[in-house]
Amino acid sequence: MTPAHVAVIDVGKTNAKLVLVDTADLSEIDVVTRPNIVLSGPPYPHFDVDGHWDFVLDGLGRFHAKHGIDAISVTTHGASGALIGADGTLAAPILDYEQTGPDEVAEDYDAIRPNFKETGSPRLPGGLNLGAQIHWQFFKDRGLRERTQSIVTYPQYWGHRLTGVLASDVSSLGCHTDLWNPFERRFSSLIDRLSIAEKVAPARTSAEVLGPLLPEIATHTGLREGTPVHCGIHDSNASLLPHVMRRKPPFSVVSTGTWVIVMTMGGAKVALDPARDTLVNVSAFGQPVPSARFMGGREFELILDRYSGDCDETALARVAADGPMLMPAVVPESGPFQGRVARWAGSEPGTGSAERAASLGFYLAMMTAECLSLTGHRGKIIVEGPFRGNMAYLKMLSAATGSPVMVARGSTGTGQGAAMLALGIDGLPLEPDGTRIAPSITSMFATYAQSWREAARAV
Repeated sequence: MTPAHVAVIDVGKTNAKLVLVDTADLSEIDVVTRPNIVLSGPPYPHFDVDGHWDFVLDGLGRFHAKHGIDAISVTTHGASGALIGADGTLAAPILDYEQTGPDEVAEDYDAIRPNFKETGSPRLPGGLNLGAQIHWQFFKDRGLRERTQSIVTYPQYWGHRLTGVLASDVSSLGCHTDLWNPFERRFSSLIDRLSIAEKVAPARTSAEVLGPLLPEIATHTGLREGTPVHCGIHDSNASLLPHVMRRKPPFSVVSTGTWVIVMTMGGAKVALDPARDTLVNVSAFGQPVPSARFMGGREFELILDRYSGDCDETALARVAADGPMLMPAVVPESGPFQGRVARWAGSEPGTGSAERAASLGFYLAMMTAECLSLTGHRGKIIVEGPFRGNMAYLKMLSAATGSPVMVARGSTGTGQGAAMLALGIDGLPLEPDGTRIAPSITSMFATYAQSWREAARAV
C-alpha cells in the first residue's frame, strides 16, 4: 500500500529538520527545524546527535498525533559517518567535517588514499573526505579501531537508531568519501588499507526498507509497530532524485544550501578536474553523476552578515551596468577557485545595501555557472533550495549560461526526494516547475557575466 504521509528526517549542515510529506502531491504539510550546532568537545568538535534525537522523537510523536505517519525516510549532509561499538552506541562522537584535525596526518593519509580515477573523489581539507576522518580518529585514539564494530554512513546512523539495522547507502558512500568506486559500484581499495573491510556496513540502495521501527520507538512516539524506515540518501542526491525520475536528459540540478552542489545528467563528456572541487556523486540508483560544488550558503552569510538579501530591479540594473563585482573566493577552502582571496572589483557596497545584495547574487550565480561548465552542463537548469527565491542569482545564472533556469517548487527538494524513496522510487509525477527565467545573451547581465569571467581568468 502506498504510504499517504512520509516523515523525512533531514539533517543539513546548518539546520536539522523533520518534514512531513503528503505523497499525493509531494507537498510539505508540516516542518519543524533546529540548528545543527557543533559541540566543542571533548574529544573534538562534533555534532549534537543526542539533541537531534530528542528533536526527532518529539517531532515524530507530534506529526503522528496530528496527521499520521505511514513511513520514515532519512536524508543528511555528506562527509559524515558513525563508528558504532559492540553495544550499538557510538564508539566515538561524530566529527564535524569542517574541523582541521585530520590535516595533522594528511601526509600519511595521502600515502594510502586511492586516486581520483578510482573514486571520483577529490582530496579535500579537514574531514571532508570521510576516509581521512576515520584515519585521523584511529590515529588520535589508538583503541578506537578495536572498539569499533561497525561503520555506517550518516543517514544510516539515524536509521540504525530507529531500527537497529546496520547499513551504508551508495549515495552517501559516493559523496567524496574515498571509500567507494562509483564506476565499478563497489568499495574502494581504501577499506583494506584502513583495515575496515569487515567493519563497514553493507552498501544498500537508498530506497530499500532498512527495517521496521523498533517497538520501543513506536511506543515512545505513538507510531504503529512495523512502520517501515527506508535506508536513506545523501541530501544533494535527494534533490536530484525527483528530476532523474521525471525528466529526460540533458539537464542539471543545482541544490542550494550551505553547499551549492551542481549535478549534471546527460551533459557533454568532460574530464573532471579534482583541483577545482569537481567530483563524481552517486545517484539513488548507483549511477555516477558528474558534479561540482562550492560553499555558496556560507558565502552568502559571510557577505551579508545577517542583513537581507533582497534587492529590487533598479538595484539589479544598476549593478549589472556599473558594477561592482565580487570576485572569488569568499570561502577559499573549496570550490572552483580554491586558494584565491576574495576581492571587490570596484567600490565595495555598503553593508545592508541593495547593491551589496545584488552583487552577491551575481557572484553566486557566476560561481554556479563555473561549476556547470566544469561538469559539461547542457539543457535546463533546475534550482532547488533557498537560492530559488534570489532573483539576482536566477537572472545572472540564466544570462551567464545561456540556459533556461527553472525554479523548483517547495522549500527544498531534499524532502520530496527522500519521501519518494518510500514510493518504490517510481514516485508520482513531478509538480510543474515554478518561475522560468529565460536567457538573454544580449542583456547587460550577459555583459556583466563576460566581464566577471575575464576578471577571474586574469588572476
